[in-house]
Amino acid sequence: MAAYDSINAAASFLRDKLEGRQPEVGIILGSGLGNLAEKIVDQIVIPYVDVPGFPAATAIGHKGNFISGLLGGRQVLAMQGRYHFYEGYGMGVVVLPIRVMAALGVKYLFVSNAVGTMNPEYSIGDLVLIRDHINMIPNSLIGPNLEELGPRFPDMTCAYDLELQEKMVAIAAREGFAIRRGVYVSTSGPCYETPAEYKFFRAIGGDTVGMSVTPEVIAARHAGLRVLGMSVVTDVAHEAGDGYVTDENEIVRQADAAALRMERLFSCLLSEL
Repeated sequence: MAAYDSINAAASFLRDKLEGRQPEVGIILGSGLGNLAEKIVDQIVIPYVDVPGFPAATAIGHKGNFISGLLGGRQVLAMQGRYHFYEGYGMGVVVLPIRVMAALGVKYLFVSNAVGTMNPEYSIGDLVLIRDHINMIPNSLIGPNLEELGPRFPDMTCAYDLELQEKMVAIAAREGFAIRRGVYVSTSGPCYETPAEYKFFRAIGGDTVGMSVTPEVIAARHAGLRVLGMSVVTDVAHEAGDGYVTDENEIVRQADAAALRMERLFSCLLSEL
């Protein structure tokens, strides 16, 4: 089945399951936003494995469901978990949910993730609004262009919507939450970064680093969606030999600790779109 046919088949399946609902906002409930699913009202839950062409999610803490419902007065379609390149999926699978959302008429995409930081001014638990990115994962648009979705060479000057960023900054100030704005570097994973890699990423202009987000953002911008991204810092750069060992369980714990702040910010933004 051709790529566009696969997108349409999945979109048609979901459209039937949504019972006439028209989602406006797609949300990827990555690290830091997982519990936001509980705030969605009048839920319809659709496991990924039920959707044509969708495999099961395998990453730790990623449940693998679409959730439809109301949040902040808006119809949303949330993803409980994402697909990662490091899981062995091709980019067509990694960005399939985003392309299906676009086919369903979604206009906005909100993304979240857990990150390490090489910026000495950042601390564990900080929320960082993504203002730009450096993509070091294979580009999700490599291959034949899907003209039905977007242009061959999409502009990425403002990959992360400037108006949405300003709204989020204003909401954070009103709510009394400190947030930062930084450049996110994406790598393929699944190993965590070496001290030398942290130094390199800082030297080329990065503030944070993770293993997701950019493939989805690139596909979303290709399809004309407006994007907002936010990360929670769960790990900081260390020098070799100082005794530090990156612990995935600690990363999940730190992401969960920041969840309430991130959930509040995203909920408020939805109500002000």
